[in-house]
Amino acid sequence: MSESKGKIIIDAERCKGCGLCITACPKKCIRLSDQTDLRGIRLAILTDNQDCNACTLCAIICPDVAIEVYKKIVGQNGKKGKSNKR
Repeated sequence: MSESKGKIIIDAERCKGCGLCITACPKKCIRLSDQTDLRGIRLAILTDNQDCNACTLCAIICPDVAIEVYKKIVGQNGKKGKSNKR
């Protein structure tokens, strides 16, 4: 059986810190930064939690299209497969 691991990239210029992605993430992999950017906004960031499964719910709910989701398939033998943008 293969397992999928996800990775998200949040575009800091597009993110407005609304937090919708945080509530949408079933694995609780996203939080607001403790620091503000130049606009005074606490941006969404990926936590240290490595449980992201690339479900894409965060990207779907983001009103500013600020999140890219990547999925890596890991097979039974432990070899990593291709990483696909979703």
